[in-house]
Amino acid sequence: MEMMDEKARILQLRDELHQHNYRYYVENNPVISDQEFDFMMRELQDLEAKHPEMFDPNSPSQRVGSDLNNEFETVAHTRPMLSLGNTYNREEVADFWQRVSEGLMGAPFQICCELKFDGLSISLHYEEGRLVRAVTRGDGVQGDDVTANVRTIRSIPLQLPKGGDWPRQFEIRGEVLMPWSSFDRLNAEREKAGEPLFANPRNAASGTLKSKNSSTVAQRGLDAYLYYLLGDGIPGDGHYQNLEAAARWGFQVSKNMRLVDTLEGVFEYIDYWDKERKNLPVATDGVVLKVNSLAQQKSLGMTAKSPRWAIAYKFQAEQAETTLRQVVFQVGRTGAVTPVANMDPVQLAGTQVRRATLHNADVMASLDLHVGDRVLVEKGGEIIPKIVGKADPPTSFRGSDEQCSIKFVEYCPVCGSKLVRYEGEAAHYCPNDTGCPPLILGRIEHFISRKAMNITSLGPETVDDYYRQGLIHDAADLYSLTPTISKGEGASAVAFTPPLEGKGEAKVLASIEESKQVPFERVLFAIGIRFVGEIAAKTLARYYGSMDKVMEASKESLMQINGIGEVIADSVVQYFANPVNRAFVERLRSYGLQMEIGEQQKQARSDKLDGQSIVISGVFQHHSRDEYKALIEQHGGKNVGSISNKTSFILAGDNMGPAKLEKAQKLGIRIMNEDEFLNLIDSLSS
Repeated sequence: MEMMDEKARILQLRDELHQHNYRYYVENNPVISDQEFDFMMRELQDLEAKHPEMFDPNSPSQRVGSDLNNEFETVAHTRPMLSLGNTYNREEVADFWQRVSEGLMGAPFQICCELKFDGLSISLHYEEGRLVRAVTRGDGVQGDDVTANVRTIRSIPLQLPKGGDWPRQFEIRGEVLMPWSSFDRLNAEREKAGEPLFANPRNAASGTLKSKNSSTVAQRGLDAYLYYLLGDGIPGDGHYQNLEAAARWGFQVSKNMRLVDTLEGVFEYIDYWDKERKNLPVATDGVVLKVNSLAQQKSLGMTAKSPRWAIAYKFQAEQAETTLRQVVFQVGRTGAVTPVANMDPVQLAGTQVRRATLHNADVMASLDLHVGDRVLVEKGGEIIPKIVGKADPPTSFRGSDEQCSIKFVEYCPVCGSKLVRYEGEAAHYCPNDTGCPPLILGRIEHFISRKAMNITSLGPETVDDYYRQGLIHDAADLYSLTPTISKGEGASAVAFTPPLEGKGEAKVLASIEESKQVPFERVLFAIGIRFVGEIAAKTLARYYGSMDKVMEASKESLMQINGIGEVIADSVVQYFANPVNRAFVERLRSYGLQMEIGEQQKQARSDKLDGQSIVISGVFQHHSRDEYKALIEQHGGKNVGSISNKTSFILAGDNMGPAKLEKAQKLGIRIMNEDEFLNLIDSLSS
């Protein structure tokens, strides 16, 4: 085959495979066999290997993803992704209908009824019919660019059919989710490998889409349904009709949408899907109701948090009855002990449930459970199913009360330490944070987290792996993973002490080395003193200035600090009273971590913003949000998350949230851009 013919064949194969992919994954109506599809794909891969200059990230051959590590970039949304108002009762649905009617001054309107898919919101951007960017919802103003991962989802078109009437540029939003079949298969694989199970398909989809390796995403079988088309030049005024057009272009749009023009029609739709949703291949948790006309949507406008032209009706959580067989007690990474019920398997919300949470000792006592009780299990928006009560009669399978009564444990089921319950806490905790494996792992994961030491190349699975191998026993051991150079036969080879295996060793070591420059206040946060959060750590660091002074601080001294109460003061004193913790800190010091406030920080400090409460909003050009927060605190200001009449001013970047802007204008609060703020800081510092 001549070179030009091969290049033409590549383009032809791509077009045909895109079409077959759509017929198989969206229409569920393949016209060729799997073997024929595989032969065409292999031919395309062979030709692309011969012609690397023809590389296209939207080629069907790229659906398998890459093993390269993806660092997600934060991207501002072109239009904010607002959340919907929720309701669980029909009266509020009727109120919504009435508000729409009044807002449109009695003009006729239609409501588009749609299923509410339980997944992760996504924004897809297309230019000239090609997928160019995929962004998660994030905080509604900005999200993570997950384009490489989304390209592996086979129901999302990478290239729209030629000759379509789609606009040159447009955005389409929807939900990335994990079908029940993929969820069950994934959890079966994780259980076999001894890995923790995903609690529900939503968590599995979210965790998968944020995976750093797109090849992992490709293997897990995600799906997507699209439900909102935006942009200039979209087909028409009707939301329902625009989605019909999107379906013609190759997008997977739910076939279960319905247009209604009466409130009775809305209730019929809700009642039907409240029962029928159990037969769907994906998780749904409600119905979304939208005014169909885009012009009417614009006329109705937005509230501070959500559109006035749409509402989500959430289904009541589904319940099932089963028999309680055993209660086990799990120790989490914070030391919290959670009772978990093992039950006879029961079908609930599309999946088979064998375990359910009992939350804590108080909940257990209120339920008065015994082995053999018939119990009611509920699964709605919870992370895992929960037992909500006993069936009637509850005691049909009980033996003697003494044998079957279930009591909360007094001692840690892992290390045997006597459990404690802190004032104001519902949970019981294992206090042995230097000797109980789940707590040790929790401390290491906290230590490496972004707001602590920011060791980005390590994750929980890698930490678990290093711990199981005996490479690390606490967070300080990470700094012993240093390379040594040995030479042989004229070449240098790198070995590790202790030895590391697998991919990414160089990245891990580089990230660990970089963490030695993390400022003292974050080191103090990272060492994991109970109740000492990010703000308290900053307060202590700036008051005392060094780790040595914090270590020697008395309870009385600590309680003199504004914002440090008795609970935190006691915890700090108790932490440093433990010789194991002192030795841990000294080891960190020996590895070169920052143990006092730097000279630059000392010189930069002032009280010129003292007493001022400042809100940060938007996307910035000169510095990150965290850097601006640090500048505010250096000059005595206070970072706050919400606007009130106590707010001094707003530091605003691009794409400031519309709700915040509206509230600021209403309260007459000054909005300052970053150049004005930097000039203010410079003038204060001079």
